[in-house]
Amino acid sequence: MDLKSTKASPVLADPAPINKSRLGIHSSLLSYSQSGPSFSTSIPTRKKPGKLDDVRSNGWLDAMKSSSPPRKKILKDFNSAEVVSDEAEIAYLSWMIRYPSALNSFQTIVDRARNRKLVVFLDYDGTLSPIVDDPDRAFMSDDMRSVLKSVAKHFPTAIISGRSRDKVFELVGLTELYYAGSHGMDIIFPAKNMLSKNQLNCLKSTDQKGKEVNLFQPASEFLPMIDEVFRNLVEITKDIQGAKVENHKFCASVHYRNVDENSWPVIAQYVHDILKDYPRLRLTHGRKVLEVRPVIDWDKGKAVEFLLESLGFSNRRDVLPIYIGDDRTDEDAFKVLRKKNRGYGILVSTVPKESNAFFSLRDTSEVRILIDRYLVSSYVSLKSGETRFENCLQVQDFLESLVIMAQEDGKRDERSSEACGYDTD
Repeated sequence: MDLKSTKASPVLADPAPINKSRLGIHSSLLSYSQSGPSFSTSIPTRKKPGKLDDVRSNGWLDAMKSSSPPRKKILKDFNSAEVVSDEAEIAYLSWMIRYPSALNSFQTIVDRARNRKLVVFLDYDGTLSPIVDDPDRAFMSDDMRSVLKSVAKHFPTAIISGRSRDKVFELVGLTELYYAGSHGMDIIFPAKNMLSKNQLNCLKSTDQKGKEVNLFQPASEFLPMIDEVFRNLVEITKDIQGAKVENHKFCASVHYRNVDENSWPVIAQYVHDILKDYPRLRLTHGRKVLEVRPVIDWDKGKAVEFLLESLGFSNRRDVLPIYIGDDRTDEDAFKVLRKKNRGYGILVSTVPKESNAFFSLRDTSEVRILIDRYLVSSYVSLKSGETRFENCLQVQDFLESLVIMAQEDGKRDERSSEACGYDTD
């Protein structure tokens, strides 16, 4: 790929697209006039942050705190065993009235999935792997990888992550899945799944094995800009202990999970000051992370719609999409599935929070159980015409046994997380 200069900024030129159609996306949303300031590849001299009143008045600090739920409150019982605060548990159980457990509500999903094709979408961090102090060590368990491979044999399965697509593939390592990185701004899928050359604005490319694939990157012109902002963020935060900056190709992330909370305003102000020079970039909040992204009408919800259409499942009544995620950015996907009751969003969270999801799961162990013992076993049985449950009592007994197993797995995962330095919020 070559860098071609324009009047104001270099634009990354990929191979010629198959067609100019935009899957219903107006070209004005994907390509901007070069009215913003030009940018260079040099790193500016380091300077002190602006007034901290800026990030207080624009709500950044409040958003940072609200997207960073506190750790569970742990009490000691008479046997010195750790138990969750009754108050926190009551609040969570009350919240589950609005967002029932997907495990307990699975028969509802099964009933709706009958005679329909399931399409599975998943986030990575906090959904397939625990949230950890070091994002480079957010490894998925072998058991989770095994159940993912199993579910992908039966249903189209895609991972939509804020990480770069290459990094997600490196962590997952399964060729059976579809991958969308940078919050859906970098999507790759096999060329054989292309419905029509007139329907998609994709580029022909090759994967790691040399196979022909389709590549969709609606923000490709922002690559040089994101690279420059990434370098600036690395330089300006290098003296803040615990801060970590990552380049996710089409977005840059500043992690403050390991930063003293007293330094959060400084980090926020640094990012604020840099973004003043980049009006075509915007800030979003994740779980203890600030993310700089292009100002385009694209998110995980649009990525879900794109994949459904490109795979031939858009607007079909015999398809049931399910999206499982834990982050604020996953809410865009939940909204898409909630609209017109199209499918089910499932929020992974250990604390109560507002969501557009239908159901909830506590942690990654419950995600694994839902995929393995529910989606694969139950749905395959239904698809083959078998009757898995003969009566309501069998359904209840089966679900209760799996909930107990999920709780036991969760306790083991939590003990393992604490031993490895995982953050259990």
